[in-house]
Amino acid sequence: MADVLATRGYENTRFADVAAAGGVAISTLQTYFGSREDMIIEAMRLSTDREVAALQSASAAEADPWRRLVTLVDRSLHNSESTRQVLVEFWRSAMRDDELREHSAEVWTRYRAPFLSAVREGVARGVFTPTHDADAVTDFLLTALAGLIISRVQHHPTPTPTDFRVVLLAQLRLMLGVTSKVEER
Repeated sequence: MADVLATRGYENTRFADVAAAGGVAISTLQTYFGSREDMIIEAMRLSTDREVAALQSASAAEADPWRRLVTLVDRSLHNSESTRQVLVEFWRSAMRDDELREHSAEVWTRYRAPFLSAVREGVARGVFTPTHDADAVTDFLLTALAGLIISRVQHHPTPTPTDFRVVLLAQLRLMLGVTSKVEER
């Protein structure tokens, strides 16, 4: 369902498209979801929840705060084209739909949590000596990553994820006061 949404967009996704892609009857989808909008909203919720869960899993696997941030950045830089398209479609649709907007705020909080936790933990351990508070650093980082997602969905030729990563990690080092060369993988 998310792939159909990524390809066709919110306005152009129909029961028939999802039924054909999933090999189920249109009547089954109509019975289960009720309306086309409910089906699309559910697809967006599942897709964004899956992305948040992937970030949480990546975060839990890395104990070092800096390497955890690098892992989270890398995960965000290398999500699939379909994931990027659904995220942009989700953000765009949430601007006009109160239910999606409410879910968007909740997703943002959960998406942000592993990044913020890594920054705060690094400060608490004395590994980071930030020039700004943890919230500001986290918001800068996520805003930069979201901007790249939009650029990539638009198929802009630059920046490449690799070039963007180098600059973003350099800026993150400066903002966090990381002076020692820590492995970035």
